[in-house]
Amino acid sequence: MSLIDVIEGTREAIDKDLHNAAVSFRVTNALAPGTATVVEVKVRDKTFTVDEPGALGGTDTAANPVEYALAALGSCQVITYQFWAAKRGIPLGSVRVTVDGDLDLHGFFGFSLNARPGFGDVRVSVELDGPATREQYEQLRREVDEHCPVLDLFRHETPVSTRLT
Repeated sequence: MSLIDVIEGTREAIDKDLHNAAVSFRVTNALAPGTATVVEVKVRDKTFTVDEPGALGGTDTAANPVEYALAALGSCQVITYQFWAAKRGIPLGSVRVTVDGDLDLHGFFGFSLNARPGFGDVRVSVELDGPATREQYEQLRREVDEHCPVLDLFRHETPVSTRLT
């Protein structure tokens, strides 16, 4: 099935019933027994591990949460480029996205009340290769930045509630 088939199939399903546009995702996270920082993550029928580097008290067996956040942003950008290039008929040979983020540990460790615990700055660098013009790729970049779900999470405040169960 091509990306155009997915786009059109989704459009048809949503046109038939607007409720088809609402999707939910669930991720379950649990501390690995006998560890201080290793987290076992389950997404649908997939599992992966999260850890911290040794300098932050971890065992360095996997990427840490903020690295996965940057990976989520970069991955979402790559996928969104693929969808929007297909949708617009823009030929795209390859997409490579590098994401850098700066974090001030004062916030995470509570050393300063003035430092946020999250990223202070995130930079996304996109390399596109293919036969399209620079102008077509610039237009594609604008559309991707407007429609990338994870970029939206980084750029806009999202309501989050936390409760103990």
